[in-house]
Amino acid sequence: MNYELWILIVGSLVGVNCGITGCFLILRKLAMLADAISHTVLLGIVAAFLVSQSMNGFYMLIGAAAVGLLTAFFVQLLHSSGIQEDASIGVVFTFLFAVGVILITIFADNVHLDVDHALMGEITFVPWDLVKIGFLPEVPKAFLMLGTVFIINLIFILLFYKELKITTFDPQMAAAIGIPVLLIHYLLMGMVSVTTVASFDSVGAILVVAMLIAPGASAYLLTDKLSVMLVLSAVIGVFSAIIGYYAASWLDVSISGSMATVNGLIFFVVFLFAPRKGIISKKLSVNSTPHQS
Repeated sequence: MNYELWILIVGSLVGVNCGITGCFLILRKLAMLADAISHTVLLGIVAAFLVSQSMNGFYMLIGAAAVGLLTAFFVQLLHSSGIQEDASIGVVFTFLFAVGVILITIFADNVHLDVDHALMGEITFVPWDLVKIGFLPEVPKAFLMLGTVFIINLIFILLFYKELKITTFDPQMAAAIGIPVLLIHYLLMGMVSVTTVASFDSVGAILVVAMLIAPGASAYLLTDKLSVMLVLSAVIGVFSAIIGYYAASWLDVSISGSMATVNGLIFFVVFLFAPRKGIISKKLSVNSTPHQS
């Protein structure tokens, strides 16, 4: 496959993976936790490198998943102690991200790890970072990681769809019928962490946050059904990745930044024109309602 096609495939996989996991964060009112995890996994990546002395993707996934779960645990701990959830997220997020930045500066200054790369990523390098497995042809490492994570995410959602749905909409009922609410929560946070780090190296934290939140938020305004929301979110993620790439090529700007911008524009359009929940649709509905004297 050619250079451009690999970038589109990798960007689309980021959109699908982040889109479907982000839906649950939106519904659980944990959107800002996505921002926190997408930054704190930097600490997990650095820690994995320091322990293994390798940039192998498997070690990165383990390190990121561990720190993602740690982030969720600390936020939950502070929140259950009486601190507001947004304040808990802010404290944990800034602390763990800052520790990651310090460790990079001290121990990994000469390695392919830096804060600018972590924030913005560089998807244009994806087609050149190839790996070969057995008799299969060489493929980009990012494609292999994101494809594997997509399969894991799909299996997880299909196996625990009922549990995820009930714990998301009615955690009290879920606990009453014996579903381990906290375990499902941490499994979901682990899924978010693994998804984040798989996308991290290619597109950076900014696009990961955009893909985790914007497609799910747009889909939320378009439907009230979870299964439809998951599909719509994935479609929006792919669409924004493709349009964002061509817009970046046309304007000669950052590809990740362009993809994130398209996500924002799609949300803005949906926010205004969604059939039932859009601002303009609501106003038209109110104006068309007959007034009784």
